[in-house]
Amino acid sequence: MNNQNSPNTTSSEESSHLTRHFDTLQATALNMSNMIGIGPFITIPLLMSALGGPQSMLGWIIAVLIVIPDGMVWSELGAALPGSGGSYVYLREGFGRQTFGRLMAFLFIWQFILSGPLEIASGYIGFAQYLDYIWKAPVFSTAIGNVSLKIYSVAIVIGLINIALLYRQITHIGKITVSLWIGSLLTTGVVILTGAMYFDPNIAFDFPPDSFKFSYGFLLGLGAASRVGIYDYLGYYDICYIGDEVKNPGRTIPRSIIISVIAVAAIYVAINFSIIGVVPWREFVPASEKPASQFVVSLMMEKIYGQEVATILTLMILWTAFGSVFALLLGYSRIPFAAARDGYFFKVFSRLHPKHNFPYVSLLAIGVISIFCSFLSLGIVIDVLIATRIIVQFIGQIVAVAMLRRYKPDLERPYRIWLYPIPNLIALIGWVFIFVTSGRDIIIFSLGALLLGIVCYLIWSWQGARWPFQTVQASSK
Repeated sequence: MNNQNSPNTTSSEESSHLTRHFDTLQATALNMSNMIGIGPFITIPLLMSALGGPQSMLGWIIAVLIVIPDGMVWSELGAALPGSGGSYVYLREGFGRQTFGRLMAFLFIWQFILSGPLEIASGYIGFAQYLDYIWKAPVFSTAIGNVSLKIYSVAIVIGLINIALLYRQITHIGKITVSLWIGSLLTTGVVILTGAMYFDPNIAFDFPPDSFKFSYGFLLGLGAASRVGIYDYLGYYDICYIGDEVKNPGRTIPRSIIISVIAVAAIYVAINFSIIGVVPWREFVPASEKPASQFVVSLMMEKIYGQEVATILTLMILWTAFGSVFALLLGYSRIPFAAARDGYFFKVFSRLHPKHNFPYVSLLAIGVISIFCSFLSLGIVIDVLIATRIIVQFIGQIVAVAMLRRYKPDLERPYRIWLYPIPNLIALIGWVFIFVTSGRDIIIFSLGALLLGIVCYLIWSWQGARWPFQTVQASSK
């Protein structure tokens, strides 16, 4: 490994641009607001249809077995290299910023420009779907392709509001994040409590014939269910993207990740069983003669308490959905900013607001792209965003941990992965399983995008002293 600059020095230089405001509570709130969000409320029909019944919950087990050890990977990297950009910093330093690290950093930014906005867009889509329970406007029922005009209009409005709220000082954002997190906990608490009170095991465990018969189709279905589970967990690492703004990152980042994963795992299992224990899964799983229900939780509350209470709960879900996209846009807007500041992306993205000192160009770019990505269907959004991240980001970071341990043994590591390297191997096997069961078209698309990124890297490299293949001095301008 031939790194000329010390990662610790880099982190010190980077942190001089931004003020540290996030403590463990706020960091955990940021992660959990992203993780809970709208995910379990909009993906339950997709999850149940993956294997055609409650056995699809096996996907949650696979997802947890991947997320927990992968969270340890993020924790060690985030504690040792606390800088804005998260994976961008880890891959750059892990693979060597003067060698393959430049390629990996470039490929991460390349895939992130698509996958980051797709994740935010899924929140906008979910917001629009649940809003449909309250606001039924025939004029907006027209569909363009597979997406209704209502989703287009709601995505634009909510996306612009989200950008406007984040267009301010980070001190205010930390407080807003906690309030949104509290709203998320209240919403999930109501759903879980209701489900516990009216839970019917005969409904929840209504398995179809041959539910657990192993076959190639069962394996693909399990992969689909696991992919939905992974999507719902995405965000356990969100605090890593704003490492510059975290108090005592060596302790705060690992604690917030571990607490978030454990807490949300328990919440998700409770939410899903609460839903399928009240509303028969056959009523909301899509079939040839009927589409999937877009607001199954609202239907659950209406079935028990009536439409007025269901409307109130739906409003709470909308608040939770907004908290998720708020947390996502906050963290993801820092990634192109960090890359540009270090000379690995267009310089315009490195600009900070002259008065409030936040990366406004990066915020606006990611925010606008997210609005346009919300014009795709939810299923496509989920499959593409996960598949495009696996090779470079998730698997790349597992390799980065091993390379840093080998070539940078003196790097300060406030947190070290427990039972290393066993968790890394478990996460690696899990990510490979998720990728190979993604479907031929998704695999081809993600590999094609990766290949195109490598070609673009080579073209820029041949041109000599141009971004991002020349070492440049970090700049905030």
